[in-house]
Amino acid sequence: MKETVMIVPFTNRHFDLSRRSAIKMIGSSLAAANVSTNAQARWRPEKPIVIYNPFAAGGVTDLQLRFMGERVSKLLGQSILIEIKAGAAGTLAPAQLLQAKPDGHHLACMSINSLRYPHYQQVPWHPLRDFTYICGLSSYTMGIVVRTDSPWKTIEDLIAAGRKEPEKYTYGTSGVGGSGNLFMIEIDQATGAKFTHVPYKGGAEWTQALLGGHIDFLADAAQWAPLVDAGQFRILAMATEQRIPKYAQVPTLRERGINAIAHSPYGLVGPKDLPAPIVQSLYDAFSQVLEDPSLQNLLDRFIQVPWRRSPSEYRGYAEQYFNSVKPLLIKSGLAK
Repeated sequence: MKETVMIVPFTNRHFDLSRRSAIKMIGSSLAAANVSTNAQARWRPEKPIVIYNPFAAGGVTDLQLRFMGERVSKLLGQSILIEIKAGAAGTLAPAQLLQAKPDGHHLACMSINSLRYPHYQQVPWHPLRDFTYICGLSSYTMGIVVRTDSPWKTIEDLIAAGRKEPEKYTYGTSGVGGSGNLFMIEIDQATGAKFTHVPYKGGAEWTQALLGGHIDFLADAAQWAPLVDAGQFRILAMATEQRIPKYAQVPTLRERGINAIAHSPYGLVGPKDLPAPIVQSLYDAFSQVLEDPSLQNLLDRFIQVPWRRSPSEYRGYAEQYFNSVKPLLIKSGLAK
């Protein structure tokens, strides 16, 4: 049997139908892609987020994290839980992330100590390989503080005492190798004075230690500022580049010939390989809360300001600091 092939002419009508079908298919694909992109951009947590706090409960870090967590929870639709993981000079908190899934539900506040610690302590993590940098939060303001009944009225008085009776007098900080400990080592080296370091798990602890007379002075962040304002503590010197306007009568260490300046920013990190859409959503939420005037009112109590850094800026800072700080640690006798 002879096979018959029917040939149907291709008309303008067929062309219009084909073109409309193609356009419809392309439009559907673009819409699907747009929905997918928007869904990624609008990442939201599926359960409460845990943030590990590196310092003791009740300190300025704890207060800021809880303040921000309450407001970020409203933006992301899930509770923010602050869990204390204090110790090891503030490095235990980010270490918790080594076992966490990179899904945005476990984060940590990282202090600058985590960028120093691996230079002089063996740890199972690396600050540049094992974490995802999300958002800079704030920076501590450092100074040396005594009780108002202390016999020392000036930084010179304190240094003279440390020279006359080496290692007799004690000072509190948030840990070995922390910013307070480092600038005190610089003071010792520059002046010949010798003091005994007593590390604590955070400002709430060393503040109570000074109030109770268990140590002689503080060399750390301005957790002490409200007690200065209340007339219970006195500042001898600031470890800042310039005088603080609120305490304009207090000199800097540099003014007194001691080149000791404490830089101590901190921020939010996640587990390594945290997907970019999650990082961006978290950064957007925390960055928005950093603009809240009520947060600045809180930080003003401790003479701090927001230290806003994007993920790339925070990562860049961490790389630069980690790669440049070792000579200071060697000079301080902490690293070799």
